[in-house]
Amino acid sequence: MKIAKLFAAAAVLALTAATAQAEIKTVRIGTEGAYPPFNSTDSSGQLVGFDIDIAKALCEKMKVECTFVAQDWDGIIPALLAKKFDAIVASMSITDERKEKVAFTVPYYQTPGDFIAPKDTKITDISPEALKGKTLGTQSATTAAVYLEEKYKGSEIKLYPTQDEANADLAAGRLDAILADKFVLYEWLEKSNDGKCCKFVGPDLKDVNPQGTGIAVRKEDNELREKINAAIKEIVADGTYKKINAKYFPFDIY
Repeated sequence: MKIAKLFAAAAVLALTAATAQAEIKTVRIGTEGAYPPFNSTDSSGQLVGFDIDIAKALCEKMKVECTFVAQDWDGIIPALLAKKFDAIVASMSITDERKEKVAFTVPYYQTPGDFIAPKDTKITDISPEALKGKTLGTQSATTAAVYLEEKYKGSEIKLYPTQDEANADLAAGRLDAILADKFVLYEWLEKSNDGKCCKFVGPDLKDVNPQGTGIAVRKEDNELREKINAAIKEIVADGTYKKINAKYFPFDIY
């Protein structure tokens, strides 16, 4: 009887080990594809950007094959939980609310929130009191959206499916200001024709994204999360992260 139990236990351990190994061979990455320069689609329909390059570097360190899935932002966490992909690499800010649904890796970059407004704006003070009665915009289901709705109750808040749509309304004069991640706004201001309309106003708001930006996985996928954590440390240590960073920004975002 004892021998039979030992054989049974050994079989269970072998099956568990085999399953764990099988899980690591392929990782499906979910991303938005509408948040340049972090993730977007090029003229050929391929996903490109900082997030995509970081994900590919992590997959190389983990020695796994990665595939990418484009997913609308509003449904990206439900899609992860429905197992349409295994990890979200989409510049997702780590928040306590999101941690109730998913598990996060260590942060792979830090970004403050910032306001931008037309170049001829009279806005200099970005406090809730100073922006009372102003029309403010940002992408829905983001930390910036939560921040505006919680702190700028005297303003009219407009939320958009994508950041590009919010930016377009600012350029068209339908918004007084936008709040969003600084690095995304920097890209638009510096590298797009529409962005020439506008400028940063006020100081960085570090409390918009206080926990940084991480990669989300399902709570039960702790092994995958730990492997990604180890890979993040590797690409920072060996200079891979620095090379990717320099491709998109003239300053360190880590």
